[in-house]
Amino acid sequence: MQHTSLQPAVLFVRCALAAGFLSAVADRFGLWGSPGTSGVVWGHMPAFLDYTRQLLWFLPAGVANAAGWIATVAEVVLAFGLLLGVALRVVALSSGVLLLLFALAITAASGPEAALSYSVWTAASAAFLLGAVSDGRGRSRF
Repeated sequence: MQHTSLQPAVLFVRCALAAGFLSAVADRFGLWGSPGTSGVVWGHMPAFLDYTRQLLWFLPAGVANAAGWIATVAEVVLAFGLLLGVALRVVALSSGVLLLLFALAITAASGPEAALSYSVWTAASAAFLLGAVSDGRGRSRF
């Protein structure tokens, strides 16, 4: 039996996670403004790749750069999967894994404050919860 009371929350989490992914990607491509603009974290892809290499300091630069691009593509694909509700359980759990990897990398490289302040742990938890309650079509199983 489905509880329709969860449907607005499921939709809200889907949209919030997708917006977070797309906003981060938009920042990497300068859509929020140039580097140094208030509220802009990276402003262009080279700055994001520099940050990726800092987080993945233990990898060769080329591998860290590839990871940055793979993460960017994954965020776009996952965002659209969340918005469209396509294979939602898989998309949500994949989002959780990606966000968990971000949280672990940020915490290992910078300490716990950055990952906590950017709510990466919270977003990962929300993605895992979405995967747990989803029936795969965007509706809760409860």
